[in-house]
Amino acid sequence: MDLVDSSTPLPPWFSEEDLANYGSLYENSGFQTALKVPYRSMSETYNIPNDKVEVPTFFIMGEKDYALKIPGMEDYIKSDQMKAFVPQVETMFVPEGSHFVQEQFPQQVNHLILNFLKKNI
Repeated sequence: MDLVDSSTPLPPWFSEEDLANYGSLYENSGFQTALKVPYRSMSETYNIPNDKVEVPTFFIMGEKDYALKIPGMEDYIKSDQMKAFVPQVETMFVPEGSHFVQEQFPQQVNHLILNFLKKNI
């Protein structure tokens, strides 16, 4: 996890109690399962006849998400490359959002999702 500086203080929306709760859950299950999909399974082969998501799809991400620091990730997400697998994807970036944008800005994320559903149902 060299993408994250461990000296960075917790954001105001994530308490020490939250961190302790998540930590205790990972003590029981381990962290590998949480990272299994997709980070550790990219090289695995699946017998899926059609690997495209053929329905309207909404992808919300924070502009400050540390996942964008993974080499090539920002270009992949911000270009049309994702459309090779998800042709009807609509991507929305929340300017001040991090990896936990749904926890930082729950009302904004809910609003975005509801608007997407209204357009696509």
